[in-house]
Amino acid sequence: MNRLLWEEIVRTALNEDIGFQDITTESIVDEAHQSRAELMAKQEGIIAGLEVAEKVFYLLNPGVKFAAKVKDGEKVSRGQIVATVQGSTRTLLAGERTALNFVQHLSGIATATGRAVELVRGHACRIVDTRKTTPGLRVLEKYAIRIGGGHNHRLGLFDAVLIKDNHIEAAGGIVPAVAKVREKIGHMVKIEVEVESLEQVEEALTTRAEVIMLDNMPPKQMAQAVKLIDGRALTEASGGITFDSLRVVAETGVDLISLGWLTHSAPVLDISMNID
Repeated sequence: MNRLLWEEIVRTALNEDIGFQDITTESIVDEAHQSRAELMAKQEGIIAGLEVAEKVFYLLNPGVKFAAKVKDGEKVSRGQIVATVQGSTRTLLAGERTALNFVQHLSGIATATGRAVELVRGHACRIVDTRKTTPGLRVLEKYAIRIGGGHNHRLGLFDAVLIKDNHIEAAGGIVPAVAKVREKIGHMVKIEVEVESLEQVEEALTTRAEVIMLDNMPPKQMAQAVKLIDGRALTEASGGITFDSLRVVAETGVDLISLGWLTHSAPVLDISMNID
């Protein structure tokens, strides 16, 4: 993960939490006091974001020693120590909540992604994310998706074309929408078209779009669409897909299953930090 993309996120989070000073800690703890703390998983899951947690403490005090006991992507059990941090007690207490917020959130996304990947195992499809991310945290949340075994969709509006229903309405149809895009984009940029019916699938195929998104289609109709496309474009299932329906969707033969809730609704993985 390119640190230049996320260090500023950590700085912003620390400034948001500490402000001018940690008035509680600085009132109670002597500046010279030293401590050691352990980060412990309180439930099973997949760890993600330990490097980010380390950066939290390092930015506050480069003298703090952070030691990860597991690697991002490893499954941990309840009660397992995932990292230790040693140094200024003031630093440990000032950075505790910010560090935990990052690790808990990213580990929650990685854990949910890992479960989704397991549910479709044996089928030739990938679990991918969407742009339904927390503002300002996208690069970290998409990292957590990869750590959980999933894959990234486009990072933003700039790196791939996705023609959705409102674009189609504004352009007067799929064919003119794709034609307008092809006039503007470079040869390295892929085009994806969102469709809601078999008729739209046929129209999208005439444009030679590289990816066709089957939006909110029932599994039976989705399977028909996959058969109709017949490998002429990648197929992506999207909309209303849950853990309970994942395997049924995978059985339709789609290449990709995009799940927005992996980033916008995944529960955090409970992790605590205790000074000993």
